Amino acid sequence: MARIVVAGAGAIGASIAYHLALAGADDVVLADTGAIAGGATGRAMGGVRQQFTTEAEVRLAQESVRLFAELGAPLFEQVGYLFLATSEPGLAELEERRAIQRELGVPVERVDPAFVAGLRVDDVLGAVICREDGIADPAGVTRELVRRAAAGGVEVREQTDALELDADVLILACGAASAEVAATQGVELPVRPLVRQLADVGPIAELPPDLPMTVEETGFHFRPASGGLRLAMGEPEPRWDGPAEVRDELVEDWRARLAHRYPPAAGAPLVRSWAGFYDMTPDAHPIIGEVAAGVYAACGFSGHGFMQAPAVGAAVAAELLGETPAVDLAPYRLDRFAAGVGFPETLVL
Repeated sequence: MARIVVAGAGAIGASIAYHLALAGADDVVLADTGAIAGGATGRAMGGVRQQFTTEAEVRLAQESVRLFAELGAPLFEQVGYLFLATSEPGLAELEERRAIQRELGVPVERVDPAFVAGLRVDDVLGAVICREDGIADPAGVTRELVRRAAAGGVEVREQTDALELDADVLILACGAASAEVAATQGVELPVRPLVRQLADVGPIAELPPDLPMTVEETGFHFRPASGGLRLAMGEPEPRWDGPAEVRDELVEDWRARLAHRYPPAAGAPLVRSWAGFYDMTPDAHPIIGEVAAGVYAACGFSGHGFMQAPAVGAAVAAELLGETPAVDLAPYRLDRFAAGVGFPETLVL
């Protein structure tokens, strides 16, 4: 059997290695120049949702949520994703997305957001929730997948450059660094790093146990995290290519937004803030598939890699082993960009 080397021990690489082992591949190496979950995965928000705007993304999410549910607490908690509309255009968009998602089998329902104790809702025109969605521990989940992969015979090599290893098939699962690594193989990937930052505040007394991931129409969102809340939001001016530095003024803006939406958290002290990279593609969909002889890409997840990792790992493993994946990977091929085919994902948080 071919020797497969997976470059990148984040959630995507770990899932691919695990599913290869599960399918019986017996010569697999998972390598990372750093540590397991040491890159973008370890800095992720940790949300897991099925509420996307395109069928291809919904299908990946539907397949993925099954593994997350199997992992269960404390690695994954199905607290739900609550989306709030505060304007008429926002409400129309929310309803349009809900209709698409319901048609694809996602159990999204209209809800009165007042069920969340302490949440300000007097300015909310409508809300939807998918209670199967939730929050997870990105580093913890990744370490568990690596543990399972190693138990299945995968050789795990931290502090190792995959390019220095012999491989019949090299899988690029390096997140924002994938384009740079691909270039060494003579492949040009349209993957560009975008800086994103997060912040934790707390502790916050008496957080309700059913507090979901809450997403405002503006894109501001927050979730429970270690007795407090984790905050994030897209930036007014995208920061391409780095450096991955924290901007304090953004954190203060988010804290003000949080005080408005969830008054019990007003004044909660800042615990920490940090920044990392999304590996963005022009249409915010990943690149999955062979990109050169013996080189396979699984990157460009545009902020959705962790939550889609289970489905991607299973699909990539199946394809590499000559089987039919459970999800259609055709929309994610590299050649779509040359062909001018696009289906942009608009719900990027």
